[in-house]
Amino acid sequence: MSSAGSPQENAAAPAVPDPAATVLYVCADRGTMMPGLAAQRAEEEGRAYAQKHGLVIAEVITDQFGEPDPARRKGWQRVRELAAAGEVASVLVRWPAAIAPETAAEYRYRESNWLQEHGVSVHYTWAPLAAMGGASR
Repeated sequence: MSSAGSPQENAAAPAVPDPAATVLYVCADRGTMMPGLAAQRAEEEGRAYAQKHGLVIAEVITDQFGEPDPARRKGWQRVRELAAAGEVASVLVRWPAAIAPETAAEYRYRESNWLQEHGVSVHYTWAPLAAMGGASR
């Protein structure tokens, strides 16, 4: 009888992230009057949300606002990389349009579903959305 286990027993278990491991994703429009203010507020809200909910921000990832398909943004590609590697359990974004604008909502649903399939939840940090639970639906 062999001492080696079955292939199922020898297969590496999928990575399970610390439930507090979080990535803060910031994709905000650069206003002409006060460039950077929206990104600054999004990061502040994200950090406050994480602290309130006992989450640990593993990485802050930013993207330029404008590209509707998040899969074409370098920062969002990094979010997917962390999720696929099992390094984060959640993604914080200010509001749904940070993932994809209303005019391209199908991208937002695609990305949210992909994250959920990888065991990663999406939480919105903007106060009115956070008050409703903050999780994507």
